[in-house]
Amino acid sequence: MKPKHKKAKPDQRINRGVASLEEAQAWFARQNIEEIECVVPDLAGVARGKIMPVRKFLGTPSMNLPLAVFYQTITGDFPEFEGAVNAVQSDTDIFLTPDLATLAVVPWAQDPTAQVIHDAFHPDGRPVEESPRQVLRRVLALYADKGWTPIVAPELEFYLVDRNTDPDYPLKPPIGRSGRPETGRQGYSISAVNEFDALFEDMYEYSERQGLEIDTLIHESGVAQMEINLRHGPPLELADQVFMFKRTIREVALEHEIYATFMAKPMASEPGSAMHIHQSIVDADGQNLFSHAKTGEETALFHNFIAGQQTYLPAIMAILAPYVNSYRRIARGSGAPVNTQWGYDNRTCGLRVPPSNPANRRLENRIPSSDANPYLAIAATLAAGYLGMVQGLTPSDPVATDASVRGIELPRSLSESLRLFEACEPLVEILGRNFCQAYDTVKEAEYETFMRTISPWEREFLLLNV
Repeated sequence: MKPKHKKAKPDQRINRGVASLEEAQAWFARQNIEEIECVVPDLAGVARGKIMPVRKFLGTPSMNLPLAVFYQTITGDFPEFEGAVNAVQSDTDIFLTPDLATLAVVPWAQDPTAQVIHDAFHPDGRPVEESPRQVLRRVLALYADKGWTPIVAPELEFYLVDRNTDPDYPLKPPIGRSGRPETGRQGYSISAVNEFDALFEDMYEYSERQGLEIDTLIHESGVAQMEINLRHGPPLELADQVFMFKRTIREVALEHEIYATFMAKPMASEPGSAMHIHQSIVDADGQNLFSHAKTGEETALFHNFIAGQQTYLPAIMAILAPYVNSYRRIARGSGAPVNTQWGYDNRTCGLRVPPSNPANRRLENRIPSSDANPYLAIAATLAAGYLGMVQGLTPSDPVATDASVRGIELPRSLSESLRLFEACEPLVEILGRNFCQAYDTVKEAEYETFMRTISPWEREFLLLNV
């Protein structure tokens, strides 16, 4: 039976601009918080960290973890890397400082618990380059130096699936309130969403209590595939929200005895899941730099931004599609864009300009998969756009027809993507050399682990035929 949850009082749902430990202490007292989860997102976007009593957090808010936390693969291994093997494996400490603006309750915890996201620093005060939050901050600082401020709005797709405790068995759609699973695709169906009303009611409540601003919820084209749109806002804040939302929907689904998965391609016969990123840039006065202030027409900077994303999309694919499974989505007939083309309201293009007025003109990057780390995906796509603007790049002509007939213009494997990523010096300079080295090392190790696994396809078609 699903546990009952008490509704929080309206003024106690989220932290209201906590900026100091004194304000945090008062907030903890109002919420009767006993413990706090001190978390840091790793390269995969997994929450790492420590849980401690509130009294200890208030006494010493900074905590330490080994640098190795940013060199851990999705399988839990710590690959060796040149020049730093001993440093990481001997648990060289880094220090984590809480960003109190992210302080929020943990709605699914049995006891009153809070959570706060941390930033990572070396003992001498330098930011840890390998930290995904720092990578995004680094890119945003380049924009700030130009007097520019990016605005983003992520759209996140995911599947609800039946509990699956044996990885050798394929995933199946879950049973809804009707007592039956979906047997056909129900894109944009209200009744298909209503099959999981109780789950989504809890999702909305938990999100509200954490300050996550969900704009819309729709049923996507896959069986039991959903999409959540978050309100637009500052990139770091929106990356935090995606990070927290992923935790939230997984926890809510578990309470309802099913799984929520952000795998890019969880079921062979169903569409993949994406994380579309809408992007615009404003100046110090809030003017959209993609539109002329007087005429409302498109600016040269808008076209430069598009050209940057076109040019650097192949090189950032290792970040936008970070696992071997991600590339199962990059296929003909998959429904996902597989090109670097752009067009007006053209969903077959990798880059789409949605219908909007001049104030809201923006570019939607439709390439990232939902398994991508939100901090890194947003940082990488903004880095590509930034390079286009500072290099004065020119985009190709917009495509008004089906862009999929042009074929696949993106890397088809993680290993190919990593080669392009390593060789792209402008991106390495922007994202940070230490980060790029760490990311490449971790992804190469994950790929080698995958290559040691024999798939059912190989057993079915090669075992007795070759």
